[in-house]
Amino acid sequence: MTEGRRADSARRRERVLKALDAAMRTGGDITVSGLARTARVDRTFFYRHRDLLERVHAAATAIEGKGVMTAVSRASLQTDLANALERNARQAARIQQLEKRLSKSLGATVWAETGLEAPADIDQLQRRITLLEQQLADKQGELDERSQELDAARAANRELTRSLNHSAPIHGHT
Repeated sequence: MTEGRRADSARRRERVLKALDAAMRTGGDITVSGLARTARVDRTFFYRHRDLLERVHAAATAIEGKGVMTAVSRASLQTDLANALERNARQAARIQQLEKRLSKSLGATVWAETGLEAPADIDQLQRRITLLEQQLADKQGELDERSQELDAARAANRELTRSLNHSAPIHGHT
């Protein structure tokens, strides 16, 4: 099963590299979103493979240096930055939550070892709080995932609308 995942990942990498080479030769859309669409991979694939992300940004910078930067690629980079900042904020909140749980766990261990353990009803409430915090974290993860899916759907809708608007013939003009 692991070999199958590796082979699938290698095939997707190859499609991304081919799409990047083609975009560089033709002056196509050198953005994470554009390349992901062309290579038929999810945008998160680039963030899990930092070397590919760096290649995309390097290629976009090289094109920009030639004065060919497009509004779409700039918007894509800004979107990527906003997504990265949002992901960092979520990770910081999760780290804080985990640090708090670790601190409580270490504190409880110290209390138990010193014989000053809290009464049972407080322990029961603490367990309930921990359970509810975990449920909240799970729901937040589900909400974040659905928000990302909604954002991706909106982006696809904007692209479709933009392409329809640019390719639709103008009626009534002769």
